[in-house]
Amino acid sequence: MKRQFLRFCWVGLVVGVFASSTTIASHLVAPQATTSLRLEIEKKGEVIILLHTKEAPKATSQVIRIAQEGFYNGQRVHEVMADPQPFLVKLGDPLSRSSLTDSRLGSGGSGSTVPYEDSGKSNRIGAVGLATRERDPDSGDSIFYIMLRDAPFLDGSYTVFGQVTKGMEVVRRLEVGDKVTSATVIRG
Repeated sequence: MKRQFLRFCWVGLVVGVFASSTTIASHLVAPQATTSLRLEIEKKGEVIILLHTKEAPKATSQVIRIAQEGFYNGQRVHEVMADPQPFLVKLGDPLSRSSLTDSRLGSGGSGSTVPYEDSGKSNRIGAVGLATRERDPDSGDSIFYIMLRDAPFLDGSYTVFGQVTKGMEVVRRLEVGDKVTSATVIRG
């Protein structure tokens, strides 16, 4: 009788531990894989942009696709809004490879547009958003901006699809004409 009782207790203990570990395991969340865009800027350094793939899937898919095709390689920063105070930096126009004086600069692209997505992210320092034509939020293509200061008044007008996680000091030093030597997608 005593042995049966001990077996019963042992089985109960094993079942209890297993059930508890299953319950605990079901509450553990596997780390989410991240996707980032690494920009190497000639003579300036590296900028890493965490892409909000879940919150802005169309915009990030577009940027990932064209970056993997080498689209951003060799392009130049074509606009820096810093006067009277730092505001934003723009790049992503293929016209910047050949000229920084072309009157069409800022209107080029990959030829494939994506609609506006409300990512729920704000235009704060280091935010990366898809530039669009004036009054056409669904005209995002390849040109993007990086915020140098908080600008919540832009929220709802442009898709914020990323956040600088490394190299903000590089972004602050960017000037018109600085060259992107490589743009690489990093997963992991």
